[in-house]
Amino acid sequence: LGFNNFAEQSLASKMAPDVAAVENLSKLILEKSLPAAEKELAAATSLAREDGGDAYNEASLEKLMPWDTSFWVERLKEKTFDLKEEELRPYFALDAVLEGMFGLIERIFGIEVRAANGKVEVWHPDVQFFELYDKETDQHVASFYLDPYSRPADKRGGAWMADCLGKSEALEIDTPVAYLTCNGSPPVGDKPSLMTFREVETLFHETGHGLQHMLTRASVGDVAGINGVEWDAVELPSQFMENWCYDKPTVYGFAKHYETGEPLPEEMFEKLKQQKTFGAGMMSCRQLLFGVVDMELHSNYDPEGDETVFDVQRRMSNIYTPYANPLDEDRFLCGFSHIFAGGYSAGYYSYKWAEVMSADAFGAFEEVGLDNEDGVREVGRKFRDTVLSLGGGIAPMDVFTQFRGREPSPEALLRHNGLA
Repeated sequence: LGFNNFAEQSLASKMAPDVAAVENLSKLILEKSLPAAEKELAAATSLAREDGGDAYNEASLEKLMPWDTSFWVERLKEKTFDLKEEELRPYFALDAVLEGMFGLIERIFGIEVRAANGKVEVWHPDVQFFELYDKETDQHVASFYLDPYSRPADKRGGAWMADCLGKSEALEIDTPVAYLTCNGSPPVGDKPSLMTFREVETLFHETGHGLQHMLTRASVGDVAGINGVEWDAVELPSQFMENWCYDKPTVYGFAKHYETGEPLPEEMFEKLKQQKTFGAGMMSCRQLLFGVVDMELHSNYDPEGDETVFDVQRRMSNIYTPYANPLDEDRFLCGFSHIFAGGYSAGYYSYKWAEVMSADAFGAFEEVGLDNEDGVREVGRKFRDTVLSLGGGIAPMDVFTQFRGREPSPEALLRHNGLA
């Protein structure tokens, strides 16, 4: 096929131009992430020495073992924030969250979302139906089904967006229809559906995918909406929408106690924002390690050479997670199904690649000022007219450049994660 290795073949259909581009981005992010990771581990180690008893003193244990690290990091998080998920639920009733999210969509994209229950047949009483209208023309541009609740008996777990009808000139379909499926907490008795904050983020995430499907202007079905969008670019709209869950005016548009109407206490919101960046250094280094091990195995590894795949893992760990090298017995790669059986071969980097783009896209709104309504509206329409509209028929780097005026930069991601 003319490729030197599988990685080159994999990247031929992705946004990243070559292996070197992936490596360069990884090193750039590592430069900021590694010092933060080492500080985070030192803080967790200090807590273990204080609270863990004799087994964790320096004489007994030189450093935290892999099975200890996540435990003590979680204890440190609890001690630092003292914020439990269940305490937040009363402030995130589904109907209020939907109203706030739809208000955001209208504010930044000029799209009004109207309830249309009863207009179509649904497969379960929980399912709701909505229609999208262009605010300027009042044109009906798309619709979607929302299946929000968990039903373990007959519904698989997770959350996803799927296309019901895709825009297609050949099939004379001009109004796309999407399925948005979540597995949120259902109503209990007289209580409405009260969401965890993670469920709120998930709803915003899947809605981002749905907006790219529904607001497309591409008329050829194979490249309309998310169709044909490269693997490492398709998460841009979804992760972009998650950023608004940390925007105070957006959150306070829906975060009200379902019984009293009281807004979410300020200290809780501040802790939510701080929790987002807690452990960001270690998490970033971990994700970078997975990506570079995947890329190294699929670009440079020689199965006939002296190195085993586990040697490659240790070599890359020495660079990306030197504070937590794998044990000699570590066989993580044997279960790393993402890159061997899950479609992410020479593609695991795409998680971080998409994070960079989504943060940079949100950065465009920050630059004009999130409280600048005219500026936010202008940038939002540009995002709609490029990222959400152009589909997979135009190279994603060209789409992003049309929106941002330049190629993606990791600066916004580092800043959002407290690593700048």
